[in-house]
Amino acid sequence: MIVKGSKVAIHYTLTVDGSVVDSSRSREPLSYVQGEGQLVPGVEAGLAGAGDKRRLSVPPAEGYGESRAELILKAPKQAVAHLEGLAVGAVVRGEGPQGEFRAFVREIGETEVTLDLNHPLAGKTLEFDIEVVSVEGGASGIILP
Repeated sequence: MIVKGSKVAIHYTLTVDGSVVDSSRSREPLSYVQGEGQLVPGVEAGLAGAGDKRRLSVPPAEGYGESRAELILKAPKQAVAHLEGLAVGAVVRGEGPQGEFRAFVREIGETEVTLDLNHPLAGKTLEFDIEVVSVEGGASGIILP
């Protein structure tokens, strides 16, 4: 059983809006320590007490948060024209007055570019299919295969 302090390894498949976004199935399991905030809150809470397999539906508030309008910015096209990969739908990296940023390019107009600095999964319900591979320690000290 997964309890606070357990060292846990899981395989997961993340689906958003009916499309698989990420999966650990073709690589090593994801390892984390329960209760240390290493996973989005809804996943960690959903795994507490879990056994072998779990299907979780994580609402935005327990995942990457709601999409915030104040993080959608319009920038002069000339100010961001140097960003590598600047195209609608691309994720670009740059540096602004408050440091480095990653942004999703929503729109490129004649004179300005609309950038979305929200996490790409903000505002989305996350659907996880999770298989617990191993659990070590925690209150019980049990090690599962």
